[in-house]
Amino acid sequence: MPIPGYDPEDIDEQLESRLDDGEIERKLTDSELKAYRDGDANLIDFLDGDEIERILGR
Repeated sequence: MPIPGYDPEDIDEQLESRLDDGEIERKLTDSELKAYRDGDANLIDFLDGDEIERILGR
């Protein structure tokens, strides 16, 4: 879910730095995880705004 006013790639990098592989696997479905690992999608495509803010510690 894109957040207005922010670069999606920057937010995705921040999310990746705060989550380990196990956490990412638990948050995504199998098809989402495949798309993410194949580079077809970013974490922000699958997480809602509240989850993104919680992970980023806001």
